[in-house]
This record gives sequence, structure tokens and C-alpha cells, in this order.
Amino acid sequence: MVGLRGILNSAAYVSTKHAVSVITKTAAIEVASHGISVNAIALGAILTAMMQDALDQMNPENPKQAELEFAKNNISKRLGLPEEVAKLVVFLLIEDYINGKILPSMEDSPMLTFHKPSLFESYINY
Repeated sequence: MVGLRGILNSAAYVSTKHAVSVITKTAAIEVASHGISVNAIALGAILTAMMQDALDQMNPENPKQAELEFAKNNISKRLGLPEEVAKLVVFLLIEDYINGKILPSMEDSPMLTFHKPSLFESYINY
């Protein structure tokens, strides 16, 4: 998400995320004629093992409280789950019409960028 808006005192970090956004859109334009879609997901905080370790360090006595504090600005008031991100990725892999888009997932996190050849659909088992 930070590539879509600014953060105080974080010009270098925000500019790298914005670069991912612009590269995604540019790549989509350049390869669309070859049947390739390029999109990015602007992830929010995802409850992975790495995130859980960070929460454990933030509040060793009550990591769940650290998680709630970290997620308080999210609309859902919780962290995202890896399987929720996977569903969005699968959707983008099977959807041909969406191209050159930055899809915000939740709040403030790096962007995941990927491309999909149109032939990829035939390899997905639903």
C-alpha cells in the first residue's frame, strides 16, 4: 500500500514501492500483445511465521495484544492470512481481463508482483 500513498520520513522506502507500481503498469503495457497479464498486490500485514515472531518480540507476555495493536488501522481489525493472499493470487492467475493493476489487499505492506501467461489457465486445477 505504501507505493500508493506516502509515509512520513520514509521517502526511500515509499519510492521503491512506487517503483514496483510503475514497473507493473509499464510491463503490462509492454507484454499485453503476447497474452501476458502483469498485476501487483499491495499486501497488508499477513500473519506468517515471520510476523508471529515479530509480534512475540513486540510483546512477549501477550503477542495477541501486539497483533491487535498492529491491526487496529485495518478495516477488518485483524491481520491477513496467507491463504487469503493465495486466493487473490489464484483469482488474478485465472482472470485474463485484469491487467496493469495494483490491487490493495489490506494496509501498509510490500507489493507482490507477478505475471501470468494466458496459457497458465490450462495448468490450474480448481
